[in-house]
Amino acid sequence: MTDTGQDAGTQDEEVSTGGGLLEGVRVLELGNFIAAPFATRLLADFGAEVIKIEAPNTGDELRNWRRQRGEVSMMFRTLARNKRSVTVDLRTDEGQDLARGLVAESDVVIENFRPGTLERWHLGENDLKAVNDEIIVVRISGYGQTGPYRDRAGFGGVAEAFAGLRHVTGHADRPAVRPAAPIGDAMAGLYGALGAVIQLFARERGNRTEQTRVVDVALYEAVYSAMESLIPDYDAYGMVRQRSGANLPGVVPSGSYPTADGQSVMIAGNAAKPFRQLMRLCGRADLAEDPELADGSARSRREDELDEIVRTWTLERTVVEAVDELAAAGVPAGPVYDASGIAADEHFAARGMLESIDVAVEGDETEPIRFPGVVPRIPGAEGRIRWVGPRLGEHTDAVLTDVLGLDAKTRTDLADRGVV
Repeated sequence: MTDTGQDAGTQDEEVSTGGGLLEGVRVLELGNFIAAPFATRLLADFGAEVIKIEAPNTGDELRNWRRQRGEVSMMFRTLARNKRSVTVDLRTDEGQDLARGLVAESDVVIENFRPGTLERWHLGENDLKAVNDEIIVVRISGYGQTGPYRDRAGFGGVAEAFAGLRHVTGHADRPAVRPAAPIGDAMAGLYGALGAVIQLFARERGNRTEQTRVVDVALYEAVYSAMESLIPDYDAYGMVRQRSGANLPGVVPSGSYPTADGQSVMIAGNAAKPFRQLMRLCGRADLAEDPELADGSARSRREDELDEIVRTWTLERTVVEAVDELAAAGVPAGPVYDASGIAADEHFAARGMLESIDVAVEGDETEPIRFPGVVPRIPGAEGRIRWVGPRLGEHTDAVLTDVLGLDAKTRTDLADRGVV
C-alpha cells in the first residue's frame, strides 16, 4: 500500500487521465525546500504533470523538516502533492544528460538554485534552449539573476529581512521577529507560478520572442512587492516605518483584541463605514457620527482612545459572541485561530480546505490526515489533490520508461551506478 491508499499504478494513471485546466502541460522541477516546490505544486493542483528531480538517497531536505514520526514530513507531503518523484544525480554527466532529455519533453522548468549552479551542471538557460527551443525557464533565487548580489545565497527569511518585512514585524520595544510562515518563499513561488502561466499564455498567443522565455523571480522582490508604500512614504514624508505590534500604522481601529474567554478577535474597523458600525456596537454613536473621524488620519491620531473603546467592548464577550455581533453589523472580524481552531471550523470544511487523505505516516497502516485544499477555487474546473508527496524516487522507473524510453537494462545500470 502506498502513502495515499492508492497503488503506484493508480498514481501514474492519474497523471495522464486526472484532467484539470493544465492537463497536457509537463513541468520539470529542479528545486528544493519551498519556493520552487510551492510554484510547481500550484501547477500540479490544476493538472500539470510535475516531475520533481531529487538527489538519490537523500532527496529534498524538506522531507525531514518538522518530522516527528515516520520517514516523510507532513510539510513535504503538502508541498510535493500531485508530483512524480524521480531521482537523478545532476552532478554527473549522465544525470545531466537525463535532465536534458526530460527538458526536451517538457514545457516548463522551474528551479531555485543559486545563480550559476545550473550553468556549472550544463543545465543553464542556453543548454536548456539547445534541446528545446520552446522551453519556459522559471528561475527563483535570493537576489535574482542579475545585480551586484546575484551570487549571494538567499533563503526566504533573509529575503524578508532584506525587503523590510522583518524590521516592521513585532513590537516596538522588542527585537524584530520573523513571520511564523515562510512568506518570502511562498510569495516567490506564487510569482514563479504566475510567470509560468503568463509564458504559457503568451506562447499560445504567439506573443513571445527568444528573450521573453525566462522568468526571473528574486525572493526579496517578491516580499518587497507586498510592502505597500514603504518607499513612497519614505520619499514623500520622510517616514521610516517601525514595528507597531498587532496594528498597522494609520490603520485604526484594527488589530487583535482580547475577549472574556481568554481568546482574541481580529477586528478591521479601519474603513469609514465599518468604523461607524463598530462604534455603534461599542455604544459610541457620537464617535460614529463625528465628521472628523470619517478621515483615516484623524482616527490614527486617536488610536489609543479608539482601541481602548473596542477593547472594553470585546472583554465583555466571548470570542464567538464578539464575532457573531460584528458579523451581523457588517464589521470585518474573525477569531485568532490556532491549528485546533482551524481544524474544527465549519467554513474551512465547507470550502474544501481540510481535505482528508489516508496516509501511512509511520509503517504501512494508514490514518486520515487533513491537508490544505486547492487555491484558487475555479467552479466547474476545481483543482484537486490526487496524491500527497511521494516516496523518494517512487516514479523514477516509470518516467525513465514512459518519457525517455529507456529500456530495463539501461535503467538498472544507471541505478546500480548511483546516477538515479
